[in-house]
Amino acid sequence: MNYYGAKELAASFRTVRNNTIKIAEEIGEDKYGFRAAPETRSVAETLIHIARLPEIQYEIHGVQKRDTLAGFDFMSFIGPRIADEKSGRSKADILKLLADGRDQYAGWIDGLTDDFLGQALTMPQGGQPASRTRFEMLLAVKEHEMHHRAQLMVLERLLGMTPHLTRQFEAMRAQMMQQQSAVKS
Repeated sequence: MNYYGAKELAASFRTVRNNTIKIAEEIGEDKYGFRAAPETRSVAETLIHIARLPEIQYEIHGVQKRDTLAGFDFMSFIGPRIADEKSGRSKADILKLLADGRDQYAGWIDGLTDDFLGQALTMPQGGQPASRTRFEMLLAVKEHEMHHRAQLMVLERLLGMTPHLTRQFEAMRAQMMQQQSAVKS
């Protein structure tokens, strides 16, 4: 019995992407060019990168339905996506890209079977581990987005903002402390 399958993966991806969208909404478009250091992605570039992350896994598993990554031309696939990060998209375009990508990727994942998710793909020669399940590779999209979302939260701090998840936690903690004080009284 699987406790975490396609439906749970799709739901958790939606949650992660919704939090990314909230960050994208809260950062002003005038700050989308901000970068922590010269050689890092700007806010806009990071958001475009995040928005396009699912495309490679969809190509591998949904379009080509590969059973091996040997011979897959990663650079030809990701090259145009890296170029898109520098495209100068507007905030509205980026928000749409994030929302559309959420709906497409989560909608696709939602319909996958446990059998499909359990299939193993062989990695290119020298890859470690030598094989991975589709589930593991599809889950990596969410993990990768969370990595970049953490970077965005640091950028928010550098811009003088308190991230929404921090605000939510602080409000919950204040409420708990207030309830604890009321019980003691």
